Amino acid sequence: MYINFNLMLNNIKRRFLPFYASSLLIANVMVFEHVALAQQNVPAYEFTQINPQPFADAAHHWYDIFDKSNVVNPLPGRPKYKPTELTNIADNILLYQSNNGGWPKNYDIMAILSPSQKDSLIKAKEKLHTTYDNGSTYTHIAALASIYTVTNIEKYKTAALKGLEFVIKTQYKNGGWPQSYPIENNYSKYITYNDGNFIGILELLKDIEEGKPQYAFIDKNHRTQLVEAYNKGIDCVLKTQINDADKPTAWCQQYDELNLQPAWARKFEPASICNQESAAVVMFLMSIEHPKKGIVDAVQNAVVWFQESRIFNTRIKVVPAPRIVTQFKVSISDREVVTDSTAPPIWTRFYELKTHKPIFCDRDSKIVYSLAEITRERRDGYSWYGYAPQRVLDKYPEWQKKWAPGKNVLIGILHG
Repeated sequence: MYINFNLMLNNIKRRFLPFYASSLLIANVMVFEHVALAQQNVPAYEFTQINPQPFADAAHHWYDIFDKSNVVNPLPGRPKYKPTELTNIADNILLYQSNNGGWPKNYDIMAILSPSQKDSLIKAKEKLHTTYDNGSTYTHIAALASIYTVTNIEKYKTAALKGLEFVIKTQYKNGGWPQSYPIENNYSKYITYNDGNFIGILELLKDIEEGKPQYAFIDKNHRTQLVEAYNKGIDCVLKTQINDADKPTAWCQQYDELNLQPAWARKFEPASICNQESAAVVMFLMSIEHPKKGIVDAVQNAVVWFQESRIFNTRIKVVPAPRIVTQFKVSISDREVVTDSTAPPIWTRFYELKTHKPIFCDRDSKIVYSLAEITRERRDGYSWYGYAPQRVLDKYPEWQKKWAPGKNVLIGILHG
């Protein structure tokens, strides 16, 4: 699908800025200069398809985990739209949008729906179990913005703005966002880093704050509110970095929305220092140009924590196991922690507050200190170990030279 250059110029009103495609949604962004624009030295952009990856978790839940609360469930043998079928995908996104401007979770935006499924979704517009969980809402807004930039179809702009108003409306005064809205009396009211919720919202707002061209349609009033929301969100991120026993560390998966203290979510997700989610937080903070001192300090402190919390000589081995069926999953494998002197550094997902010991937890909420102590269903059904902090450590030297040239916090730390 090729861009109408006059249309593009009108849409973005000469607000083109140097733009690097976000891997969040645009799978293939081709940059070229049109002869008519060359004299103005203004690049034109072509958004050719929607990347299904940001919606993959939601699609997985729709197809693989039956949820009786869904308005519609998948039908057998139904085809999907191609990623280049932009208007069909956008029309699906509009069908799923609730009247409050947000989206529910766990549907496949690429699915070709039957007429009866479409009718059911239209009739359920007042069902307001809207959320940021599993890549919902912020991904839909970004997709609609990109498609509107190409098509200039007004209903996509209207829906995107309504979604952005949902983002503004659902932000807490302290700068965080709940996992779901309207607020319910459970862990979905907490400020949530798990599954990329908080950072996903901030990445959307960062693109708007930086003037990315697909958001040129946003009017001044909305833009002012969204930039304010972005700045409040950054401040909340900095406030929630855990200073544990006077030692700055990283972040928890979720926080109490009132006192900003680490909180339990699901029964096997304790209040703790959570390296997987923290790595995503730090990678985002590192992406900010000209970071203020608070951001620089947060990155530096987290980098020290990641370096010091590494686990050596350890590998997680997936082994075949007899098939078991539980209400949560069907398991045909198990996980074992093995000693391996050649293994790269690894991290556990959770570190205990105060002691900083690796911890694990079953559905009974009992904390233990080895993977072998929890049931097989949880061993095989959750990411207890990972390598996400290594991405931060790999990126740090380049970031440090650019934004903290006088302070390399890794100098002097033992390398195991």
